[in-house]
Amino acid sequence: MKRLGILSLFAILFVAFVVIWNYSYEKGLEEAYIPISEEREVPIIPSESAVFERSEFALEYLNMPIDENHQRTLDTYYGNRAYTGAPPSIPHPVKEERSMGGKVCLQCHQNGGFVEKFNAYAPVTPHPEMINCRQCHVTQVAQSTFAANTFYKKPAPAVGVNNALDGSPPVVPHPLQLRENCLACHAGPGAVKELRIDHPERINCRQCHVPKTGETQAAMLFIRANTDVNE
Repeated sequence: MKRLGILSLFAILFVAFVVIWNYSYEKGLEEAYIPISEEREVPIIPSESAVFERSEFALEYLNMPIDENHQRTLDTYYGNRAYTGAPPSIPHPVKEERSMGGKVCLQCHQNGGFVEKFNAYAPVTPHPEMINCRQCHVTQVAQSTFAANTFYKKPAPAVGVNNALDGSPPVVPHPLQLRENCLACHAGPGAVKELRIDHPERINCRQCHVPKTGETQAAMLFIRANTDVNE
């Protein structure tokens, strides 16, 4: 009887193995399908996601007094770049020359603030999640940032002329890649004074400001001529 019980147990296990293997094989022949979620947990615009992530600082930027003696300007902003849209160079000695950045750079550039060592405000990075900072940002190795050459440097977008109509919200004149946090450049003490906005608490930036999708030409003021309805 003991031998019969052992044989019965092995028979049951073998049958279970065959059934499970056959079910797994049949399922493996079916076409793979991944359901697409129609709803997002947080309905945000992906290219503007960092604005919402940093929205807790918006009211602080709104109520923060402006330090007139340590403001960044467009000249310094663009002068620190090889061309418009290029990653800015590092205009100061780095703490660890062989470091790729990470927590070293983010100590000052994640949230900004005044740095007494350099007597300046540290600009906030719009992409703190990319911790290999030195992969794109290089230190200055000459007294003049860039040597003269024949490279054509495209003029930077002008300020104050990106409105379709007088009083309408200006368009976004640059790509949004790596610039997902609008508050990094347009709000706070480290923002360029010509680009600083007066309403950082309105964090739905692209509700009013749309990306510029093409070149536009200046047009004369549209005036609708009066017509005689009797004609």
